[in-house]
Amino acid sequence: MRSRRAVLVFFGITDFWAYVIGAFLIILLPGPNSLYVLSLAARHGVRQGYRAAAGVFVGDTVLMVLAAAGAASLLRSTPLLFTVVKYAGAGYLAWIGFQMIRGAVRAWRAAPQGDATRPQEERERRLRPFRKALGISLLNPKAILFFVSFFIQFVDPAYPAPALSFAILGAIIQVFSVLYLTALIFGGTFLAGQFRRHRRLGAGLTSGVGVVFVGFGAKLATASLG
Repeated sequence: MRSRRAVLVFFGITDFWAYVIGAFLIILLPGPNSLYVLSLAARHGVRQGYRAAAGVFVGDTVLMVLAAAGAASLLRSTPLLFTVVKYAGAGYLAWIGFQMIRGAVRAWRAAPQGDATRPQEERERRLRPFRKALGISLLNPKAILFFVSFFIQFVDPAYPAPALSFAILGAIIQVFSVLYLTALIFGGTFLAGQFRRHRRLGAGLTSGVGVVFVGFGAKLATASLG
């Protein structure tokens, strides 16, 4: 009878439980992806939250595929490329933050009106949560650093089918991500009800999240591969 260790080595995964624990803790760390999903669900409900979550899932999947295909080695061997990606991501996060702050200021100044439903519906159509979340995920140096510095280290380079190893590791991180983002989305529905009744409360939180995004951009601009 094969031991658990032998099975894990068979699938080309080294130190499986260390990866599971590390991936779980990393998912719980606050980041631009989860913060954007939470803020969107709190302001616009479950459907918009899941649209943003779908963008995060797709973006993370793309990063995992690129890491498995050798992009990690390319970033390590080409510092200029990583610098370009890093500053592009930092700039995008800062831009998202400024957009949120600007929208919050407009909502704060707007007086409550009986016909406010229509402008709200028009704003929701212009949200494009999937596209924004996908951009945040793909240009987030924090996520890139995870897949470059952590994700690829748990695959045995001598294993003849590394795609299977990466698929298993990717499935684990995505399951954690689905569960965590789902909890954030449904937790945000209570906040959504509060914000509909207290417009300025919602505007205040939105501006706060925008400031945090600008901070993420500034912090991630100084990130390095270590």
